[in-house]
Amino acid sequence: MRFVVTAGPTREFLDPVRFLSNPSSGKMGFAVAEEAAKSGHEVFLVAGPVNLKTPKGVKRIDVTSARDMLKAVKGVLDRDSVLVGVAAVADFRPKVKAARKLHKGEMPETIELVRNPDILASVKCRHKVGFAAETDRVLESAAGKCRRKRLGMIVANDVTRPGAGFGTDTNLASFVFPDGNVERLPIMSKRRLARKIVERISKWF
Repeated sequence: MRFVVTAGPTREFLDPVRFLSNPSSGKMGFAVAEEAAKSGHEVFLVAGPVNLKTPKGVKRIDVTSARDMLKAVKGVLDRDSVLVGVAAVADFRPKVKAARKLHKGEMPETIELVRNPDILASVKCRHKVGFAAETDRVLESAAGKCRRKRLGMIVANDVTRPGAGFGTDTNLASFVFPDGNVERLPIMSKRRLARKIVERISKWF
C-alpha cells in the first residue's frame, strides 16, 4: 500500500519574520512513516518545518504552510492510498501577509485571520487516520472529529498529561473509532505507538 503521512507543524506567516505555529516536533509522524516503511509499504512523508532525519526508505516532501501541505498531499495521494494525518496543521492564517518586516509602530492592534483548508476532510482515499491533540473532553472531541472527517480511526491524546504531547519521546493515546469504540493504550514510546498504528491499519486491507 501507499502510505502518505503528514508530520510536524505548519507556519503561517504574517510577514517574512513572524508566523503563527505550534510546538509540534514531528517525532510522532516520522515514527509512523518509519514503521510503515519497515512494514514494506511505499511511504511519502509530507513534513512541516522540523529538524529530523528522513527515515530509511521514505520519500520526504518538505513544506511550510497548511496550503503547501495540502498541495503536496494531493500530489502523491491516490484513491487506494492510506493517509495518516499526524501533522499539527494551523487552523488559521493571517488574511494578509506583508511583503517586508512590519516594524513595531506598523504592527496592527488586531490581526485578521482566515481559516486554512482541512486536509483530512478535503481529500478522498481508501483509508484516513487522524490525530487529535486535546486538553479537555479528549475522547468526546476526538469521536466528533472522527465522524465529521469520515476517518477510519483517530488517535487521541491529552497533551496536558505527563509523557504525552508535543516534543516528548513517549505518548499516552487512545484509538477512537467511528462506531464509538475506544481502545485505551498505556504510555509508550512514540515508535511503539507508531508500530501499533501501522499494525491496526494493516488489518483493514
